[in-house]
Amino acid sequence: MILRQYYLECLSHASYLLADEATRRAVVIDPQRDTEQYEADLSALGLRLERIILTHVHADFLAGHLELQRRTGARIALGAAAEVDYDHDSLHDGDVLDLGGVRLAVLETPGHTPESICLLVHDPEGVPDRPHAILTGDTLFIGDVGRPDLMASTGVTAETLAGRLYDSLREKILPLPDEILVYPAHGAGSACGRNLGSETFAPLGAQRRSNWALQPMPRAEFVRLLVQDQPVAPAYFGWAADLNRRVHPLLDEGLEGAVRPLPLAEVLRLQADGAQILDTRPAAEFAAGHLAGSVQVGLDGRFASWAGVVLDPRQPIVLVTAPGAAPESAMRLGRIGFDQVLGCLEGGAAAFAARADLVRRLERLSPEELRRELATSEPPLVVDVRSASERAAGRIEGSLHLPLEALPARRHELPTGRRLVLHCRSGYRSMIAASLLEPRDGSRIADLDGGMLAWQGSPPEGSSGSCAAA
Repeated sequence: MILRQYYLECLSHASYLLADEATRRAVVIDPQRDTEQYEADLSALGLRLERIILTHVHADFLAGHLELQRRTGARIALGAAAEVDYDHDSLHDGDVLDLGGVRLAVLETPGHTPESICLLVHDPEGVPDRPHAILTGDTLFIGDVGRPDLMASTGVTAETLAGRLYDSLREKILPLPDEILVYPAHGAGSACGRNLGSETFAPLGAQRRSNWALQPMPRAEFVRLLVQDQPVAPAYFGWAADLNRRVHPLLDEGLEGAVRPLPLAEVLRLQADGAQILDTRPAAEFAAGHLAGSVQVGLDGRFASWAGVVLDPRQPIVLVTAPGAAPESAMRLGRIGFDQVLGCLEGGAAAFAARADLVRRLERLSPEELRRELATSEPPLVVDVRSASERAAGRIEGSLHLPLEALPARRHELPTGRRLVLHCRSGYRSMIAASLLEPRDGSRIADLDGGMLAWQGSPPEGSSGSCAAA
């Protein structure tokens, strides 16, 4: 048996290639949209791809099923409850996909979505009739389970899906042996669950002991625990899920014009017509000088996820990048279905550097500078854009909590005319937030350079700690 995991850190996404060494027949599960790595391995190993399986209709990324089908001719397959408008095979509970000696048994496991499935993997060299692994999609993660609240727009309540997930876990997964390996579709950092572990696979027995969702509890208690305190779903989830249900242009088609160099005058005209200017340079470079009205999301972090939060997928995008970074910027946007990139600013930041009327700057405070300002008679309002779980571990006393995911919809709640200092864990998200707020009153916005890591690393003299307990 050949079983390969492809882990995409920036989206916390795991996809899989599974094949039989003897027959050379293969399947790919939950592929990302740029499919070159699968194609390269299929070719290098002499494998024939027969099926592209989606464990469910994904919301956090645009899957590569259409791209891979176009290149290989393989059939697409989803759970029988899937409602999609492209040709596909329906997989029912108990179906067996035989690659030769390697077999995949389908388990219908509704809960995260109605059509969710898991795949039991049988290795011909393993113990007969005892599966080697289970590919769980978003049904079961390492440390958590898939959130049930992403289908509200279709009329399916979170409580209904949470109850179905309770049944799926107890009827389909918990009866499996402890030694079976759990391979999920996501890891730590994914917004598809709350407390995903950093491991990308683990034995089911370890999860049986440590994963809260697999502990003995009444159905009603499970539903209550799963539904409560779910974080705000990133704004682009609905967009990506809808695209994953439909026939849509392929990634290569969306990238054709994305790296077209655009002169500054053309960029300004497009901006005036409603185009979004996305600056993908690091935070420090953006703060030092950027085009007025641009939004910053750095390529050096979870770029696609945060771009999907702060940009409108229906509006065109123009890129401002470091030299040579336009292709990567456009490709990573394409992974979440943001294909409306018109081009990139010719010459990058140098194109507007001499235009004082177009250049804006953002102040970055060191922890020491922020402490001095907080001690004055008119202290700034510190705005914490981290998640609730991060804030629970420690906060700056007197700060306001407004997670970055919620900022686009709730920024009107922030006071005007007052100095605001934004912070996150490291400074990555706070600069995104600062770029969103800048049009309100750019001279009054700053961010904490280095974020909470820097703040905690430089306590004031005589202090026993730098964070107030939550």
